[in-house]
Amino acid sequence: MSRNKRKNSNKYIKEFIGTIIVIVFFVICIFHGNELLDAIRGDIPISTSQTNTYVNIDNIPEYTDKIYVELNNNIPYFEENEYTTESFEKYSQLDELGRCGVAYANISKQTMPPEGDKRGSISNVKPTGWVQAKYNNEYLYNRCHLIGYQLSDEDANELNLITGTRYFNVSGMLPFENEIADYIDKNEDNHVLYRVTPIFKGNNLLASGVELEAYSVEDNGKGICFNVFIYNVEPGITINYATGESLQNN
Repeated sequence: MSRNKRKNSNKYIKEFIGTIIVIVFFVICIFHGNELLDAIRGDIPISTSQTNTYVNIDNIPEYTDKIYVELNNNIPYFEENEYTTESFEKYSQLDELGRCGVAYANISKQTMPPEGDKRGSISNVKPTGWVQAKYNNEYLYNRCHLIGYQLSDEDANELNLITGTRYFNVSGMLPFENEIADYIDKNEDNHVLYRVTPIFKGNNLLASGVELEAYSVEDNGKGICFNVFIYNVEPGITINYATGESLQNN
């Protein structure tokens, strides 16, 4: 084959490959345009319901009288390449049972609600295991944000709300959320990498609890660093985690 013919042949091959790439790109855009835009913006949902955790619920000690236990010597499982100073929020798609999965964010002033804003109504969301009951004039369950409103500015996002007891929400999650919020308020240019993983046993509709991991990026964890499991329990109440039904202890 002459040199010119070889050049022309290579040219046609490159043009053919280029055409195929363009066609494939347009097909992806047609069927997955929104996902591509989300990926560009950095807030594409996580597709799986259980990722980036080494927690096995069977290895968690039974609840006694403390609302949480430390995991991995209180060190989060983040990888080195995850530490970033870019703010983001990512939420898992609901699984086949309608359950929430991992919520993952880099908390900063950018992700938090503007000062003075109030959370909107979330009463239209009915997370799995929502079998409400009332004991001693107190409702058993809250609609619990995986990433709290004060950190995420998220209202009725079904990907960010699970059924949790009042004790789990107020005594368990809220103090850790307040710790992060206070840190950001005092360090307005800083970020806290934060991951909340609801842990379900088998096909239970009610989470046994959540794993909370947090790490302040700019100061290498000196301000915030923890990895805990918070029990989704209510003292004096027996809960059926398969359904969310409950019964007061005698």
